[in-house]
Amino acid sequence: MKVALIGDIHANLPALEAVLAHAHGQGAGAIWNVGDFVGYGPFPDEVIARLRRDYALSTSGSYDRKVLRFKKRKDKWRRQKQLEKYLACQWAYERLGKKNKRYLRFLSREIRMKVQTRRVLVTHTSPGSGKESLTAETPQKRLRQIGGEAKADLVVCGHSHQAFVRQVDDVWFINPGSVGQPRDGDPRASYAILHITAGDIHVEPHRLEYDVDALVTAMRDHSLPEAFVQMALQGRDLDAILEDQV
Repeated sequence: MKVALIGDIHANLPALEAVLAHAHGQGAGAIWNVGDFVGYGPFPDEVIARLRRDYALSTSGSYDRKVLRFKKRKDKWRRQKQLEKYLACQWAYERLGKKNKRYLRFLSREIRMKVQTRRVLVTHTSPGSGKESLTAETPQKRLRQIGGEAKADLVVCGHSHQAFVRQVDDVWFINPGSVGQPRDGDPRASYAILHITAGDIHVEPHRLEYDVDALVTAMRDHSLPEAFVQMALQGRDLDAILEDQV
Protein backbone atom coordinates (compact mmCIF):
# COMPACT_ATOMS: atom_id res chain seq x y z
CA MET A 1 0.00 0.00 0.00
CA LYS A 2 1.26 3.47 -0.95
CA VAL A 3 0.02 6.48 0.99
CA ALA A 4 0.74 10.21 0.61
CA LEU A 5 1.41 11.73 4.05
CA ILE A 6 0.68 15.45 4.13
CA GLY A 7 -0.05 18.18 6.65
CA ASP A 8 0.38 21.79 7.76
CA ILE A 9 -0.93 23.09 4.45
CA HIS A 10 -1.95 26.44 5.93
CA ALA A 11 -4.18 27.58 3.09
CA ASN A 12 -1.45 27.29 0.44
CA LEU A 13 -3.37 25.89 -2.52
CA PRO A 14 -0.55 26.05 -5.13
CA ALA A 15 1.71 23.98 -2.88
CA LEU A 16 -1.07 21.48 -2.20
CA GLU A 17 -1.82 21.10 -5.91
CA ALA A 18 1.85 20.39 -6.63
CA VAL A 19 2.04 17.79 -3.86
CA LEU A 20 -1.16 16.01 -4.89
CA ALA A 21 -0.08 15.85 -8.53
CA HIS A 22 3.30 14.43 -7.55
CA ALA A 23 1.77 11.92 -5.12
CA HIS A 24 -0.69 10.62 -7.70
CA GLY A 25 2.19 10.33 -10.16
CA GLN A 26 4.04 8.20 -7.62
CA GLY A 27 1.07 5.83 -7.41
CA ALA A 28 -0.24 6.88 -4.01
CA GLY A 29 -3.64 5.30 -3.51
CA ALA A 30 -4.62 7.25 -0.40
CA ILE A 31 -3.94 10.57 1.31
CA TRP A 32 -3.50 10.91 5.06
CA ASN A 33 -3.56 14.50 6.24
CA VAL A 34 -2.42 15.40 9.77
CA GLY A 35 -4.28 18.72 9.80
CA ASP A 36 -3.80 22.47 9.85
CA PHE A 37 -5.62 23.07 6.59
CA VAL A 38 -5.83 26.82 7.25
CA GLY A 39 -3.96 29.82 8.60
CA TYR A 40 -1.74 32.53 7.03
CA GLY A 41 -2.35 31.52 3.42
CA PRO A 42 -5.01 33.04 1.14
CA PHE A 43 -6.93 29.86 0.19
CA PRO A 44 -8.51 28.29 3.31
CA ASP A 45 -11.84 27.30 1.74
CA GLU A 46 -10.22 26.08 -1.47
CA VAL A 47 -7.71 23.86 0.36
CA ILE A 48 -10.42 22.10 2.32
CA ALA A 49 -12.58 21.66 -0.76
CA ARG A 50 -9.63 20.23 -2.71
CA LEU A 51 -8.84 17.61 -0.08
CA ARG A 52 -12.48 16.67 0.30
CA ARG A 53 -12.64 16.03 -3.45
CA ASP A 54 -9.67 13.66 -3.11
CA TYR A 55 -11.30 11.89 -0.14
CA ALA A 56 -8.29 12.61 2.05
CA LEU A 57 -8.35 11.01 5.48
CA SER A 58 -7.83 14.03 7.71
CA THR A 59 -7.44 14.90 11.36
CA SER A 60 -8.16 18.25 12.97
CA GLY A 61 -5.12 20.49 13.39
CA SER A 62 -4.46 22.86 16.27
CA TYR A 63 -4.75 25.90 13.99
CA ASP A 64 -7.97 24.58 12.50
CA ARG A 65 -9.49 24.43 15.98
CA LYS A 66 -8.16 27.89 16.83
CA VAL A 67 -9.82 29.41 13.76
CA LEU A 68 -13.15 27.81 14.67
CA ARG A 69 -12.96 29.60 18.04
CA PHE A 70 -12.32 33.00 16.46
CA LYS A 71 -15.88 34.37 16.65
CA LYS A 72 -16.12 33.77 20.39
CA ARG A 73 -12.61 34.93 21.26
CA LYS A 74 -11.90 37.67 18.73
CA ASP A 75 -12.25 40.56 21.20
CA LYS A 76 -9.85 38.95 23.66
CA TRP A 77 -7.43 37.94 20.93
CA ARG A 78 -7.51 41.42 19.41
CA ARG A 79 -6.15 42.77 22.69
CA GLN A 80 -3.66 39.98 23.39
CA LYS A 81 -2.28 38.65 20.11
CA GLN A 82 0.26 40.14 17.74
CA LEU A 83 -1.62 41.92 14.97
CA GLU A 84 -0.34 39.52 12.28
CA LYS A 85 -1.46 36.46 14.23
CA TYR A 86 -4.85 38.00 14.86
CA LEU A 87 -5.26 38.85 11.18
CA ALA A 88 -4.31 35.29 10.16
CA CYS A 89 -7.12 33.85 12.30
CA GLN A 90 -9.59 36.49 11.16
CA TRP A 91 -8.82 35.94 7.48
CA ALA A 92 -9.24 32.17 7.71
CA TYR A 93 -12.47 32.35 9.71
CA GLU A 94 -14.10 34.92 7.44
CA ARG A 95 -13.11 33.13 4.22
CA LEU A 96 -14.35 29.68 5.25
CA GLY A 97 -17.78 28.70 3.99
CA LYS A 98 -20.39 27.19 6.30
CA LYS A 99 -19.99 23.69 4.89
CA ASN A 100 -16.24 23.66 5.38
CA LYS A 101 -16.49 25.12 8.88
CA ARG A 102 -18.86 22.30 9.71
CA TYR A 103 -16.48 19.81 8.13
CA LEU A 104 -13.57 21.03 10.28
CA ARG A 105 -15.71 21.03 13.40
CA PHE A 106 -16.49 17.33 13.06
CA LEU A 107 -12.98 16.10 12.32
CA SER A 108 -11.39 13.89 14.96
CA ARG A 109 -8.11 14.77 16.63
CA GLU A 110 -6.89 11.19 16.18
CA ILE A 111 -7.58 8.46 13.65
CA ARG A 112 -6.76 4.84 14.37
CA MET A 113 -6.73 2.04 11.85
CA LYS A 114 -5.04 -1.23 11.07
CA VAL A 115 -3.08 -1.55 7.82
CA GLN A 116 -1.31 -4.78 6.87
CA THR A 117 -1.49 -5.88 10.54
CA ARG A 118 0.13 -2.56 11.61
CA ARG A 119 -1.67 -0.41 14.18
CA VAL A 120 -1.63 3.13 12.76
CA LEU A 121 -2.31 6.37 14.62
CA VAL A 122 -2.70 9.61 12.63
CA THR A 123 -2.74 12.80 14.69
CA HIS A 124 -1.63 16.43 14.48
CA THR A 125 0.45 16.90 17.62
CA SER A 126 2.03 14.34 19.89
CA PRO A 127 -0.57 11.65 20.70
CA GLY A 128 -2.83 12.68 23.54
CA SER A 129 -1.57 16.27 23.49
CA GLY A 130 -3.01 19.40 21.94
CA LYS A 131 0.29 21.29 21.94
CA GLU A 132 3.39 19.08 22.10
CA SER A 133 5.48 18.96 18.94
CA LEU A 134 7.55 15.94 18.01
CA THR A 135 10.77 16.71 16.15
CA ALA A 136 14.00 15.09 15.04
CA GLU A 137 15.43 16.27 18.38
CA THR A 138 12.74 14.86 20.67
CA PRO A 139 14.60 12.68 23.21
CA GLN A 140 14.43 8.98 22.53
CA LYS A 141 13.23 8.45 26.08
CA ARG A 142 10.21 10.66 25.41
CA LEU A 143 9.41 8.86 22.16
CA ARG A 144 9.64 5.53 23.94
CA GLN A 145 7.15 6.78 26.52
CA ILE A 146 4.79 8.06 23.83
CA GLY A 147 5.10 4.83 21.89
CA GLY A 148 4.09 2.82 24.93
CA GLU A 149 1.08 5.01 25.61
CA ALA A 150 -0.06 5.35 22.01
CA LYS A 151 -0.67 1.62 21.51
CA ALA A 152 0.37 1.93 17.87
CA ASP A 153 3.08 0.55 15.60
CA LEU A 154 3.12 3.68 13.44
CA VAL A 155 2.49 7.27 14.56
CA VAL A 156 2.00 9.88 11.83
CA CYS A 157 2.06 13.46 13.13
CA GLY A 158 2.64 17.08 12.14
CA HIS A 159 2.56 20.44 13.96
CA SER A 160 6.33 20.99 14.21
CA HIS A 161 6.66 21.65 10.44
CA GLN A 162 9.78 19.49 10.64
CA ALA A 163 10.03 16.37 8.52
CA PHE A 164 11.58 13.31 10.17
CA VAL A 165 11.38 9.54 10.32
CA ARG A 166 12.40 7.84 13.55
CA GLN A 167 12.05 4.32 14.88
CA VAL A 168 12.19 3.72 18.62
CA ASP A 169 11.99 0.07 19.59
CA ASP A 170 9.17 -1.24 17.38
CA VAL A 171 7.33 2.05 16.92
CA TRP A 172 7.75 4.28 13.87
CA PHE A 173 7.27 8.05 14.14
CA ILE A 174 6.78 9.94 10.88
CA ASN A 175 6.28 13.66 10.30
CA PRO A 176 5.95 14.55 6.60
CA GLY A 177 6.83 18.20 7.18
CA SER A 178 4.74 21.12 5.97
CA VAL A 179 3.12 21.28 2.55
CA GLY A 180 2.37 24.97 2.66
CA GLN A 181 4.51 26.62 5.31
CA PRO A 182 7.97 25.06 5.78
CA ARG A 183 9.99 26.55 8.62
CA ASP A 184 13.42 25.06 8.04
CA GLY A 185 14.71 27.67 5.61
CA ASP A 186 13.72 25.62 2.56
CA PRO A 187 10.50 27.07 1.09
CA ARG A 188 9.73 24.04 -1.07
CA ALA A 189 6.64 21.98 -0.19
CA SER A 190 7.34 18.96 2.01
CA TYR A 191 5.48 15.65 2.12
CA ALA A 192 6.22 11.91 2.20
CA ILE A 193 5.18 8.69 0.52
CA LEU A 194 4.63 5.79 2.90
CA HIS A 195 4.91 2.16 1.71
CA ILE A 196 3.37 -0.38 4.07
CA THR A 197 3.65 -4.09 3.46
CA ALA A 198 3.09 -7.03 5.75
CA GLY A 199 6.79 -7.18 6.51
CA ASP A 200 8.18 -3.69 6.06
CA ILE A 201 7.67 0.07 6.33
CA HIS A 202 9.45 2.41 3.94
CA VAL A 203 9.22 6.21 3.80
CA GLU A 204 10.22 8.47 0.90
CA PRO A 205 10.47 12.17 1.85
CA HIS A 206 9.93 14.70 -0.92
CA ARG A 207 10.57 18.45 -1.36
CA LEU A 208 8.83 20.07 -4.31
CA GLU A 209 8.94 23.38 -6.13
CA TYR A 210 5.52 24.93 -6.68
CA ASP A 211 4.01 28.10 -8.13
CA VAL A 212 5.03 30.43 -5.31
CA ASP A 213 4.36 33.44 -7.54
CA ALA A 214 0.67 32.53 -7.64
CA LEU A 215 0.63 32.31 -3.86
CA VAL A 216 2.41 35.64 -3.37
CA THR A 217 0.17 37.38 -5.91
CA ALA A 218 -2.96 36.16 -4.12
CA MET A 219 -1.59 37.25 -0.74
CA ARG A 220 -0.83 40.75 -2.01
CA ASP A 221 -4.08 41.02 -3.95
CA HIS A 222 -5.93 40.34 -0.70
CA SER A 223 -3.71 42.76 1.26
CA LEU A 224 -2.44 40.08 3.62
CA PRO A 225 0.55 41.18 5.75
CA GLU A 226 3.89 41.25 3.95
CA ALA A 227 5.27 39.05 6.74
CA PHE A 228 3.10 36.19 5.41
CA VAL A 229 4.64 36.66 1.97
CA GLN A 230 8.12 36.48 3.44
CA MET A 231 7.25 33.31 5.34
CA ALA A 232 6.42 31.66 2.02
CA LEU A 233 9.47 33.01 0.21
CA GLN A 234 11.98 32.24 2.96
CA GLY A 235 10.56 29.07 4.52
CA ARG A 236 10.69 30.57 8.03
CA ASP A 237 8.17 31.05 10.83
CA LEU A 238 6.34 34.27 11.58
CA ASP A 239 8.24 35.12 14.75
CA ALA A 240 11.57 34.94 12.91
CA ILE A 241 10.26 37.14 10.09
CA LEU A 242 8.89 39.74 12.49
CA GLU A 243 12.12 39.76 14.47
CA ASP A 244 14.02 40.64 11.29
CA GLN A 245 11.66 43.56 10.73
CA VAL A 246 12.38 45.15 14.12
